[in-house]
Amino acid sequence: IQANPLIKTLALSPRRRMAPPAPATARRPMAAVRCSAAKRSYNVTLLPGDGIGPEVVAVAKDVLSLAGALEGVEFRFQEKLMGGAAVDAYGVPLPEETLAAAQASDAVLLGAIGGYKWDNNEKHLKPETGLLQIRAGLGVFANLRPAAVLPQLVDASTLKKEVAEGVDIMVVRELTGGIYFGQPRGFGKNDKGEDTGFNTEVYSASEIDRITRVAFEVARKRRGKLCSVDKANVLEASMLWRKRVTSLASEFPDIELSHMYVDNAAMQLIRNPKQFDTIVTNNIFGDILSDEASMLTGSIGMLPSASVGESGPGLFEPIHGSAPDIAGQDKANPLATILSAAMLLRYGLGEENAAKRVEAAVTETLNNGFRTGDIYSPGTTLVGCKRMGEEVLKTVESQSAVALNS
Repeated sequence: IQANPLIKTLALSPRRRMAPPAPATARRPMAAVRCSAAKRSYNVTLLPGDGIGPEVVAVAKDVLSLAGALEGVEFRFQEKLMGGAAVDAYGVPLPEETLAAAQASDAVLLGAIGGYKWDNNEKHLKPETGLLQIRAGLGVFANLRPAAVLPQLVDASTLKKEVAEGVDIMVVRELTGGIYFGQPRGFGKNDKGEDTGFNTEVYSASEIDRITRVAFEVARKRRGKLCSVDKANVLEASMLWRKRVTSLASEFPDIELSHMYVDNAAMQLIRNPKQFDTIVTNNIFGDILSDEASMLTGSIGMLPSASVGESGPGLFEPIHGSAPDIAGQDKANPLATILSAAMLLRYGLGEENAAKRVEAAVTETLNNGFRTGDIYSPGTTLVGCKRMGEEVLKTVESQSAVALNS
């Protein structure tokens, strides 16, 4: 069986840079002393983007830095323009300088892109085009989107409590193939002289195989159940998809594989979401189903994502949009970006302990009753983006104090 190089990433075997030892006379932080004499050092490219992107990335950067420092990890950050901000400054949504910096880094943290300002731009000048370009440029083909209903927020879900409680789903979406990239595509005329628009849904066996192996490995690290979603009763691309997924199942005898048509899957996510553990699907179905799954949790502002490839840096981002209507008002929920930073630590750099620190701090902050507007409920404390970040930082610091005194 040929191993997928991506599994090294999922098995937490990152590219690491070791910083040179500190001089003997240098004063080192307590966290570094307790963790390791040799710090691990990483280059991280920050792409704040548009709308609320700069606000949430700034908060996540601080949390990432503190959690890393407590585990002997040092970050070298650089910020680059992307999306609408890059269109305004450079005339393109993804400048060559930005892509080169991202490719040369160990991981990339993205905020959000887009906004009303650029909605009427030509396609090549739309912020979203930059997102497709950077995914292709980094070679990230597997998008991991968790959707878990936290006990503290179960009442925020629009579903009945008994339906939403305990939901914990991971959607593995193929990211660089399918109808978003297939050729031919474009505009034309039909035999009646009417305008037409057309796209092509196409997948090769190798594209299907590599995302399927990733999904099986993810399911293996979770509860051992994988549901492949397609439309094999209608689409030839889905027929091949199901054939390849089924053929690879013999490599993973410990994983329970099932298949479901996409229309039924969309219904089942609302009717009985707890039946799902890990879902693998193509680009367009994954785009839709992962957003649907996100709303099971009550707020899209809580959900992170990771996009990883066979080698090179991964791209980590919240799944929410740029929310231009609240940009600059300190109303954004930074938790999805903070949790994306945790995924960066785990899946991008292999820093599991630091990732756990971040996730535990988010949980404790919610336990302490702090809420931004999108997840607020009576009896909790309404805070803004900056204050929420400060409370998460306090919790990370309190974790370190407990650890140091134990």
